[in-house]
Amino acid sequence: MRRFFADMNPMLRGFLLIALIALVIVVLQLQLTLVALFLIARIAFLLAIAFFLFLMWRERRSDIESWETRPRVVFYGAALLIVVDVGAYALRGASGLDALAFVLVLALSGFAMWRVWRDQHTYV
Repeated sequence: MRRFFADMNPMLRGFLLIALIALVIVVLQLQLTLVALFLIARIAFLLAIAFFLFLMWRERRSDIESWETRPRVVFYGAALLIVVDVGAYALRGASGLDALAFVLVLALSGFAMWRVWRDQHTYV
């Protein structure tokens, strides 16, 4: 039996494992537990992203603080807008025009941050 699973196609073995886990969840009626674990994982993922961004900011804050007021306000304002946008998406979700607005706000804020960063690092 062990050789049977060892010689099996890895994709088929993975699908069988997923089917087994789904079967256990349905048989033991663990749907609510799965939803709770998903919400915890979602919060943990957002916290991990926030921590990574904090580490990146901490590493570069002396460079950003040397900028003039306007570029610094635009850079931090765009970053704050991205945080609010992702937070709203995490709380409410998005579909249709809301999803389009989410992507546009994210893209335009990212572009604003990139443009300010590039302008501040162009040495003429």
